[in-house]
Amino acid sequence: MSEPRSPILVVYYSRSGRTRRIAEMLASELGADIEPICERRLGVGRKGARSYVGSLVDAWLQRRADLLPARHDVSSYDVVVVGSAVWARHASAPAVTWLKEHGGHIQRLALLCCLRRRGATQALTQLARAAGKPAIASCVVAARDLRLGVDGLKRQAFARSIRHRLQARRPTERVV
Repeated sequence: MSEPRSPILVVYYSRSGRTRRIAEMLASELGADIEPICERRLGVGRKGARSYVGSLVDAWLQRRADLLPARHDVSSYDVVVVGSAVWARHASAPAVTWLKEHGGHIQRLALLCCLRRRGATQALTQLARAAGKPAIASCVVAARDLRLGVDGLKRQAFARSIRHRLQARRPTERVV
């Protein structure tokens, strides 16, 4: 596991690439470390229509995904942002599995959801439950936000909220 360069880690799962792009931009804005959630079945993946249907079924049935080990030690970060796509009003199975495995080691959690239309509230609740803790901040980016060009405003407001919460919870340092 690698040592943190930043107090913030952005972890995400993306099937189509939309969540990845938003997570990368957020990590850049926050100066955060970033890590994709990767499944072991790299050769099969979740691309194409058949895999899309399988992904929906996995989310509905809350099946556990078989993940590769994390590269970063989440306990060494002040805030971990977890990004997930929303599939049929459920968080992606890989993101839920990752939070069940690592949620207990996260100091402060922030959540990012990307979706086409609906289901953000249910997905955010599912992710927080999987982590076993509430989120200090959350952000929902819908396909409509991308079309209207307001995704950047949402992302920046989310980043400000994370920074604010991070600064508010840090003990003040005294210079002697």
